[in-house]
Amino acid sequence: MADLLLTDVAKTYGGTVDVLKNINLDIKTGELIVFVGPSGCGKSTLLRMIAGLEKITGGELQIDGQVVNDVPPAQRGIAMVFQSYALYPHMTVRDNMAFALKIAKKSKAEINDAIAKASKILQLEPYLDRLPKALSGGQRQRVAIGRSIVRDPKVYLFDEPLSNLDAALRVATRIEIAQLKEAMPNSTMIYVTHDQVEAMTLATRIVVLAGGGIAQVGSPLTLYEKPENEFVAQFIGSPSMNLLPGKITGVGVQTTIAMNGGGVAVSDYPSQQSDMGASVNVGVRPEDLVATEGDFIFEGKVGIVEALGEVTLLYFEKVGDADPVLGKLPGIHSGLRGRNVRLGATPDKVHVFLKGESLLYRAGGLAKTATTDNLNVSVH
Repeated sequence: MADLLLTDVAKTYGGTVDVLKNINLDIKTGELIVFVGPSGCGKSTLLRMIAGLEKITGGELQIDGQVVNDVPPAQRGIAMVFQSYALYPHMTVRDNMAFALKIAKKSKAEINDAIAKASKILQLEPYLDRLPKALSGGQRQRVAIGRSIVRDPKVYLFDEPLSNLDAALRVATRIEIAQLKEAMPNSTMIYVTHDQVEAMTLATRIVVLAGGGIAQVGSPLTLYEKPENEFVAQFIGSPSMNLLPGKITGVGVQTTIAMNGGGVAVSDYPSQQSDMGASVNVGVRPEDLVATEGDFIFEGKVGIVEALGEVTLLYFEKVGDADPVLGKLPGIHSGLRGRNVRLGATPDKVHVFLKGESLLYRAGGLAKTATTDNLNVSVH
């Protein structure tokens, strides 16, 4: 398989519209990298640039040490699985998987061996003689993946491959893709999705794209537990992280914040003497908030209660221009609607953002490379 190196890669349309800029990534053999970000952030564009379907207008793309900016897609050693299955409806599963190999003039024995290997991995053996119309959506997507596997590419590219499936099939097919990666540990895969569950469960590392660049890159749990900035903090995790305004009143190894709505937050994020009195946002994930009668970070009136059995979601009434606050309490909690509830969190679960950036990194609590696994990554 292959390493990929993207150095200052950019995409500009018409010479004036910058879609992507300063993209620096070092992707190693065997990784499954997931691109996520809001609509229009350039996820699919970046994937198509790697595939050769979009021209790179700046920077350099290397695959296995070879610069491939001007190499045609067919010669890059890449296979792509699209959102639509793009199967030939008049061909059987076997013929769909064999088509590219026949075009490449592979021998019949080579084609049969490749189909046998791929169909075994994807559990498609019983369906080889069926037409696509006789398959479920999940089975069709497996055939599309199998068509890529038989080519034995250097890199697999997945462009939102589960978007056309219903909820149950998405779960089943996501598990199948995870199993596929386990069965092919040396394969390099790049996966685009807007689904956080797919990203968190499949990725070796996640690349969060925003504003034409990379907001952060790291393992799923690193992005969840130690986001570098407010954008990543709120983008990763569902429901998204609460951000509550306050002012720093205590600095040092721990930081103390007086909350604008009353209450006090204590965070394990370190701060400096120059931070005293600074206005910050305190970030706490809904699942890290706990109901308390004592010290609290937030106090508000419960507007809506969603009792889901496993957890209870508390939607607090919005105050002024502040974003609404959401609490996610374990178990069943009844009779809270309309009541004032105080919520707190332990210091290790309290994030602090100064001018949108996490104090954990700015103050030296962690080096930037802690979230990038020593990669050269541009942050915008």
